[in-house]
Amino acid sequence: MSFQSEIVAWYHKNKRDLPWRGTTDPYVIWLSEIILQQTRVEQGLPYFLRFLENFPNVEAFANATEEEVLKLWQGLGYYSRGRNMLYTAKHIMAHFNGRFPTVYQDLIKLKGVGAYTAAAIASFSSNEKKAVVDGNVYRVLARYFGIKEPINTSTGQKMFALLAQELITDQQPSLYNQAVMEFGALHCKPKLPKCGECPLRLSCEAFKNDQVETLPLKLKKLKIKKRWFNYFVGISDSHILTRQRKPGDIWQHLYDFPLIEMEAEHTETNVAFLERVAEIFGKGAHIRHLESKKHLLTHQTIYVNFFAIDNYIINFNQCTEVKSVKIKAFKQLPHPKIIGDFIEKHID
Repeated sequence: MSFQSEIVAWYHKNKRDLPWRGTTDPYVIWLSEIILQQTRVEQGLPYFLRFLENFPNVEAFANATEEEVLKLWQGLGYYSRGRNMLYTAKHIMAHFNGRFPTVYQDLIKLKGVGAYTAAAIASFSSNEKKAVVDGNVYRVLARYFGIKEPINTSTGQKMFALLAQELITDQQPSLYNQAVMEFGALHCKPKLPKCGECPLRLSCEAFKNDQVETLPLKLKKLKIKKRWFNYFVGISDSHILTRQRKPGDIWQHLYDFPLIEMEAEHTETNVAFLERVAEIFGKGAHIRHLESKKHLLTHQTIYVNFFAIDNYIINFNQCTEVKSVKIKAFKQLPHPKIIGDFIEKHID
């Protein structure tokens, strides 16, 4: 049997029963694909179900507000995906008469839709012969064919894209694309791949040459930036201090607490830190340390301290964006995950 035939045969026996499979509705496929970017299926599945329940079609999505979308998105990370989806839904209503496109050349022009997502939607909804190349596919192809070109270089990406397109030429696109991605996700895994029971092991270059653990190759990541966030939780008369984050940084348009970001770790006894607190909240302000957390992002590590603050008087010249809102209303706003976790744990 050929590589493709083995992959498809394995898929028929081992595929997961997922709610977005078995549909040709491009809107539903788009919803699942965007949510699952940078997200494991187990984590993304409940988000997919909530989004589909709240926005059963592209028109319903287009009529949503950004806050509604971000609130449903809360905890998934990469919040620009949610904002891009809202923009795309409105664009489709305005320029495609509300009909979600199924052709690759139309899909690739949509905001937040790259080559992989466009190929997935086109092949799953209309069987267009466009090969998908995601992390799972890179891994399967690199190992099976013994490709040593790094997958995060332009040369490597072109090489894998051409190979993937060749392999799909004589296949049913929807079936084969699903099969090769599922094979990478469940069988040819990054760690502890199931080589001992693999139907392809005798013809797999990585298995034959003891390179399973080293392929695919990837250039080293960029240096991780470290940041120190100090959040201040001010509660008075059933109201809480909050602010909306501005564009140009992580978590834009989400809501968190008043923040002092320092260039290094500071404690509540550090003079420079206390001077900054007094500058924003008044000299009579009193702070109590509540908890510390470390929050990992793709290119940043955020060290977070939460402080309760009492007897504060906001200096709006220093902190113009801070508002006081009812706690009930605050809980309904979209927050970064670390803020949402804090609210759930500490704020009744």
